[in-house]
Amino acid sequence: MNKLVLASGNAGKLKELQRLLAPLGFEVVLQSELGVTEADETGLSFVENAILKARNAARQTGLPSLADDSGLAVDALAGAPGIYSARYSGEGDAANNRKLLAALVGAGDRCARFICALALVRHADDPVPVICEGQWRGEILTEPTGDFGFGYDPIFKPEGLDCSAAQLTPEQKSAVSHRGQAMALLVARLQAQVMSDSTASA
Repeated sequence: MNKLVLASGNAGKLKELQRLLAPLGFEVVLQSELGVTEADETGLSFVENAILKARNAARQTGLPSLADDSGLAVDALAGAPGIYSARYSGEGDAANNRKLLAALVGAGDRCARFICALALVRHADDPVPVICEGQWRGEILTEPTGDFGFGYDPIFKPEGLDCSAAQLTPEQKSAVSHRGQAMALLVARLQAQVMSDSTASA
């Protein structure tokens, strides 16, 4: 399994995965470069959507595929926006942030967490996909702060830090974020597999 398809069109995610997986001998390519039609995200959880996207890319390319699904869950909103985070307002990141802040006006509990689920399938009908999850706890600020990041980063204050996620550099964020945690688990799983395969073939 030397080549992996990333079931995404996000060049930033691709760059991060290439850096993490290259030492293990994996080449990662975007599904958009291979003409893959995006999957319909009809799952009811982050894990379900990640698996749907991974299987879709694997089915169309015949290659192993990796997908992630992530979003923000706010306690006072019963876990919303959740799997609908990217399309919460239907009008992009800034509008999503405004809608969320409006929904929390007067709320005493502003606790929230970013969630990421990664799914890796060896082929479209893989019965045992590799699932790795990460969570990043914090709280929702009252107004946007910071110029880095994307999505809800400007209004999310990570637990234990005195700044928003949008005030962290990309390197700082990837070291502690939900996606960073999930990717670290994935790399560890793949590294263990590579070592196991090497031992078996010795």
